[in-house]
Amino acid sequence: MSKQQDIIAALGVKPEIDVDAEIRRRVDFLKEYVRKSGTTGLLIAISGGIDSAVAAGLCKRATDELREETGQDYRTIGVLQPYGEQPDIADSRSVVDAFGLAGSAVEMNIEEAVDEIALETEYALKALGIHRHISKEGKGNAKARTRMVMQYALAFEMNLLVVGTDHASEAITGFFTKYGDGAVDITPLSTLNKRQVRALARSLGVPQPILDKAPTAGLWDGQTDEGELGISYEANSDYLEGKPIDDAVRAKLERQYDKTAHKRLPIPGI
Repeated sequence: MSKQQDIIAALGVKPEIDVDAEIRRRVDFLKEYVRKSGTTGLLIAISGGIDSAVAAGLCKRATDELREETGQDYRTIGVLQPYGEQPDIADSRSVVDAFGLAGSAVEMNIEEAVDEIALETEYALKALGIHRHISKEGKGNAKARTRMVMQYALAFEMNLLVVGTDHASEAITGFFTKYGDGAVDITPLSTLNKRQVRALARSLGVPQPILDKAPTAGLWDGQTDEGELGISYEANSDYLEGKPIDDAVRAKLERQYDKTAHKRLPIPGI
């Protein structure tokens, strides 16, 4: 097998999908895991991007079906987590409305917690003789990890599972924060590439402005996934579907996969 085939097999991506069948399979996967876990439902952070919108749609469908089938009060809780004033918060709210989560959504602003972490980090740097502000990347990671701390605190109090939005196009590049958005209980999108996530989004009824917007992790102003990585999601998806792509892009994807292996592997020990 080629390295491309090895990576595709490791990430479980299909070259083509039946969208309706994939939605059904992933809803059933969520339902079964909730049943076995003894929890009362799912918690999904709704960022305003396409990945969390798709995950929210799958979660809501899963808990609605569980409630109808069992008569028990299963629920999906949507969490909005801006840092201060989030310019595209309206997109998060449109997802809440699109999937009927208005009565089960809450906002948890991360600004004060993140700023305190950044301040304490700068004090520590100063004590070590390093006189500078925390880097934008370091603060971005603090944002991602603070979001997860808050999600798990709420999920614990409500006996919910925390749902992740990572998918194969992020896994191949390691484009997620270790112990941040990568720290979840269940990932219903993990074997899909970005193109396939987009196909599910259209079928589920994700609002059009979210389908049209540039993907971003929202960790600092002006950040976009493709801009930061220097690789388009079209090329990324082509690679994961076994299609030929530019040799330089192929090499870059494979280097990124190797470089970020530690994010996908269990914690090493001896």
